[in-house]
Amino acid sequence: MPGRKTPIENDHFYHIINRGLSDQKIFQDQDDFSRAMESISYYRHGRTPIKFSRFVSLSPIEKMETLREIGKNKPNIEIISFCLMPTHFHFAIKQLEDGGIAQFMANFSNSLTRYFNTKRERRGPILMGSYTNILIKNDEQLLHLTRYHHLQPYSAGIVNTLEELKNYPYSSLPEYLNPKSENICNTKIVMDFFKSSEEYKKFVLDRAEYQRELEIIKHLLP
Repeated sequence: MPGRKTPIENDHFYHIINRGLSDQKIFQDQDDFSRAMESISYYRHGRTPIKFSRFVSLSPIEKMETLREIGKNKPNIEIISFCLMPTHFHFAIKQLEDGGIAQFMANFSNSLTRYFNTKRERRGPILMGSYTNILIKNDEQLLHLTRYHHLQPYSAGIVNTLEELKNYPYSSLPEYLNPKSENICNTKIVMDFFKSSEEYKKFVLDRAEYQRELEIIKHLLP
């Protein structure tokens, strides 16, 4: 199915989605997930001097120097939330400069495909063509979208308890619940609507059972 595409404009938020061809698993083990997380963290900076596959082969000192140089660049996107699932992935992204989302998605998708194919000695695409992008029209939609992203592992049965969900390492939920100095996401945009991380946690988890039931019903429909 072709992805839904809307014109991408600066200073707007978008829901970005892509999935594996024929719903194949694009993240098949922990190493696949971890590599993708590192790739997201690297390419979110925008303009990068070398490919991620080259970056990971650098010495620790060379990595620090590269990241220091990249950090001087003005970012062209902000990632607000994300979730990696075995067969697909979601992002909420704000574009800051022309072509920012396209550049990030090209870098991330190419890195993901190259790693997957090299590891499994195969060739060809692993994703369903172009990603889907949907405009997020207001703050309320953005808040609900981050909640939807953060509940995905529980809704789909990837984790079985809310405690496991809170610690799911391949989404941005841990960043929202346990803020730290170095995050992939800009959580402030969402967290400014809440008094604390505890209040945001309640906002997310109070919807957990309802969203899971909707997911079950969806799969029962013809």
